[in-house]
Amino acid sequence: MVRTPLTPEERERGERLGTLLREARAERSMVSVAAEAGLSAETLRKIETGRAPTPALFTVAALASVLGLSLDELVIRCELVVA
Repeated sequence: MVRTPLTPEERERGERLGTLLREARAERSMVSVAAEAGLSAETLRKIETGRAPTPALFTVAALASVLGLSLDELVIRCELVVA
C-alpha cells in the first residue's frame, strides 16, 4: 500500500502535536511515558519530533491519558494555526 503524501498543514499539525506531548511530558523520561502508554520509546520519539505526524487515534489517546491531557484539548491546540 502506497501512502498519500502529507500536506504541509498535516505536517505542521503533527509537529504541534509532538511539541504539546513533549511539553506535557516535561521532566518525565521518554522511556517511562512510552512504557506506561504501551508504546516503544522510538514510537514516542518519532511522534514528538514530527517524524510520525499522523499517529493512530488509540496511540494519541494512550499518550493523552498517561500525560493527563484531554483529547479535546489536544485537538483544539493542534488545529490552532499560529500566524
